[in-house]
Amino acid sequence: MCGRFAITLPPDAMAQLFEAAPANDLPHVPNYNVCPTNRIHIVTGGDDADRRLVAMRWGLIPHWYKKENDGPLLINARSETVAEKPAFRSAVRSRRALAVTSGFYEWTKAEDGGKDPWFITRRDGAPLVIAAIWQNWGPKDGETRATAALVTTAANETMGRIHHRMPVLLEPGDWPLWLGEAGHGAAELMRPASEDVLQMHRVGRAVNSNRATGPELVAPFDED
Repeated sequence: MCGRFAITLPPDAMAQLFEAAPANDLPHVPNYNVCPTNRIHIVTGGDDADRRLVAMRWGLIPHWYKKENDGPLLINARSETVAEKPAFRSAVRSRRALAVTSGFYEWTKAEDGGKDPWFITRRDGAPLVIAAIWQNWGPKDGETRATAALVTTAANETMGRIHHRMPVLLEPGDWPLWLGEAGHGAAELMRPASEDVLQMHRVGRAVNSNRATGPELVAPFDED
């Protein structure tokens, strides 16, 4: 599961990192509380197209939805079934992308019944790049929108201490294959990250509100 994340990397740095042409309407950064239905930074590519850094709605909308809320909010796609589900199977074959983040949040249940948030990042400080799929959607009388879902898999042992699922994380060497630039075999990338990739720390409960903002959301929680 991945239901909230942060992004602090400037768009020009993103474009340089991914060798992608940036769109003009990218979301504001930094954003320490990116929520479902927000516009997120997505890198697209393919064997017949140059890479582009664009904005997409977080929450894939299947083509048969007449309205955005005609069905479940599809922010995540399970790797185990993504090739079978009608909402995802076409996208995972031909519309794969990279979601650019700095880290994501997950929650554990506390003794007082509340939810304690954790912030998960890469140990090496690099951006945390998540496998994504995308779909253009639009009502017959409205404007077409690009929408995306993040791909998840079973948690590794490190992540399993707080949750049983984790995003599919892609290393730089994986990007061409996932984007469809390097032939077939992208399914092999839908696996848990190595145990030494991630680190995590508790943060304050302020981030439990989707209206919360500011860098203090990712600061380590001081129990004292």
